[in-house]
Amino acid sequence: QVQLVESGGGLVQAGGSLRLSCVVPGFTFSSSWMYWVRQSPGKGLEWVSSISTDPKRTYYSDSAKGRFTISRDNAKNTLYLQMNNLKVDDTAVYYCATDAAGTNRGQGTQVTVSS
Repeated sequence: QVQLVESGGGLVQAGGSLRLSCVVPGFTFSSSWMYWVRQSPGKGLEWVSSISTDPKRTYYSDSAKGRFTISRDNAKNTLYLQMNNLKVDDTAVYYCATDAAGTNRGQGTQVTVSS
């Protein structure tokens, strides 16, 4: 079982920024695409962003495009998500995952955006 440990969530006002991190120790991190998914209250898991192994290719959901930036440091086995101009609708538990469906994900980090 792959261990993924997210951090960096918190309470922020709308328009603010947060940077999430995810450490994946003991995993072939550099050889794996990585993903961020989120779950808002009362909703299912939602794919947010993906990044290739190199990491030249990045993809975003429509809601994240233009505001979020995914990145990775293969030397540190760490995945990041820079979130700018946060909106109330971004309130969710954010997970890093080794698959786009979020089947293999960490414990998550709570992001709460207040109006």
